[in-house]
Amino acid sequence: MSRPCAVRELGRQPYEPVWRAMQRFTDARDERTSDELWLVEHDPVFTLGQAGKPEHVLAPGDIPVVQVDRGGQVTYHGPGQIVAYPLFDLPRMKVGVREYVCKIEQAMIDTAAEWNIHAERKSGAPGVYVAGAKIGALGIRVRHGRTFHGLAFNVAMDLSPWHRINPCGYQGLQVATLSDLGGPSGLEQVKPVLLENWPRISAWTCVAKPPCRIFRWPPEAGQWRPCGSDVSRDRYPCLPLLPITCMH
Repeated sequence: MSRPCAVRELGRQPYEPVWRAMQRFTDARDERTSDELWLVEHDPVFTLGQAGKPEHVLAPGDIPVVQVDRGGQVTYHGPGQIVAYPLFDLPRMKVGVREYVCKIEQAMIDTAAEWNIHAERKSGAPGVYVAGAKIGALGIRVRHGRTFHGLAFNVAMDLSPWHRINPCGYQGLQVATLSDLGGPSGLEQVKPVLLENWPRISAWTCVAKPPCRIFRWPPEAGQWRPCGSDVSRDRYPCLPLLPITCMH
């Protein structure tokens, strides 16, 4: 039986506000909360996993480095890359963490295959590779059975920032993009194909929801969260900061 899931297109956004928003979404949700998938293209940023080693960040220069609460080492997000954040309830899906990771990898593999690009897994190194070069990375966090963080799929990005780090903690690891391998150069061409492959992960049906926003709440504390009924609107004004267009 399929389940409803809202797919939200955030456009291009800085990293940290979106990260804080998905943390708070995960903390606030309960067994009645619908799953969501957030799609975003980030401003340039290096993110270092919670057990990440700083020595893998070689020369960040003017690109910020953010220590985050996902698994894995250091990676890069920037323009030309699809980042997808599945906010899923694994017990409700009856899926374990290992199977969930494999399903995310398979979604990227199947998406690359749309353009006759043979992507594959690599034993002991999570992600998706083409001829040994990494084209899709993943780093997740599961809290009380609910997932956040997710995947990054390289479509048509400047690869030079990857030379400033040891990607995913591997010295000399090569990185690839779909466009360099004969695929499309636009994110809007790839997103629908990636979305078509997501039902294999969670058996959800994408549904439209009213236009919504991510809000900072309370503004004086600089904290980010989805606007929700569990916080008094009378006490804290709702300040729209990140517009989201719902896809269906």
